[in-house]
Amino acid sequence: MNKYSVNRLSLIQYIFIIFETQVGIGVLSLPRDLVITAGSDGWISILLGWILSMLFSLVVIKIMEKNAGYTFLELLSKYFGKWVGKSLSILWILYTAYAASVVMFSTIHIIKIWIVPDMRDFILMILFIIPIYMITKQGIRVIGLFAEFVFLISVWMPFLLLLTLKSTHWLYLLPIAKDGLFPILSTVKSTILSFLGFELAFILYPFLKDKKSASKGIVIANSLSMIIFLMVTVITFVKFSPEEIKDYVYPTLNLLKLIRLPFLERLEITFLAFYLFTLFMTIIPYLYTAVLGASQLVGKQDHRNVLRILICLWILLSFFFLPSSSQVTQMGKSWGMLGTYCAYGFPIFLWIYGWLFHHVRKGQKQ
Repeated sequence: MNKYSVNRLSLIQYIFIIFETQVGIGVLSLPRDLVITAGSDGWISILLGWILSMLFSLVVIKIMEKNAGYTFLELLSKYFGKWVGKSLSILWILYTAYAASVVMFSTIHIIKIWIVPDMRDFILMILFIIPIYMITKQGIRVIGLFAEFVFLISVWMPFLLLLTLKSTHWLYLLPIAKDGLFPILSTVKSTILSFLGFELAFILYPFLKDKKSASKGIVIANSLSMIIFLMVTVITFVKFSPEEIKDYVYPTLNLLKLIRLPFLERLEITFLAFYLFTLFMTIIPYLYTAVLGASQLVGKQDHRNVLRILICLWILLSFFFLPSSSQVTQMGKSWGMLGTYCAYGFPIFLWIYGWLFHHVRKGQKQ
């Protein structure tokens, strides 16, 4: 792994990249997604989703530990051969590129609705792409530094929601499991989608300085995400009635509208302005994964040319593709479906296949 000697990630950077990738869009809409299927018991589904995400995250780490010295794309070629490995690599690249695109267009949609409704999509696209391009082109080391910066400037944001607890209705949470366990279990699907982002450990692992701490780091990242999701969801549930939450597309932002400060109005606008950095930190890791993989696939070490191509495609698309709220929601659902296969299904398949692969090779050597 000498080729990554310059671009190394500290454990803190590794944790923050995964954590900030997971939080992203999900924290804005998760309370509504949970209340639709599980009612006020949706917060229990977050805990179950957290457990599942940790288990699958550890599977990802175990796969990479067993194949130390290989990148994820090299590992696919090692296991499945040149052509099947490249085909799987292309699918992975398309998945991460699509994930980055979904978050980018969702971000533009949210900013248009809440802050600048009259601004054209392509203008917002260009404005957002400038910092995203400048950070992504520098590689993983700068992305790690940016993740630390984003954490420092946004650490106050969850605690802002505590200001809404002046007049709440904790009885909205009772009785617990009033409709039985089935709604809670069926809602776990929504929560595990909110934890998407841990699959990027496939890509981040080779860059990590202290690889022995990879498991600890990914558990911490998932746990931080769980705490934020749980905090936002519970506060929303005790502030709004279950029927009221269903009327809000992004109930977290509606929650912020209730906060009144003597020196500031429209707090949700200020919140969103700062939260843009967190949204960028969802886009950038997926974008970097896509362009790095595409570059490696064609035998190039420099990922910047592929990055420029994808950026130009985004700008061109923003002139013609103006997604509505329903289209943004549908894009999010399709990303969630793909993420279920890529982040939860594929690691289990790869782990079993890898065990058989190593077992067979060991038998052949003997």
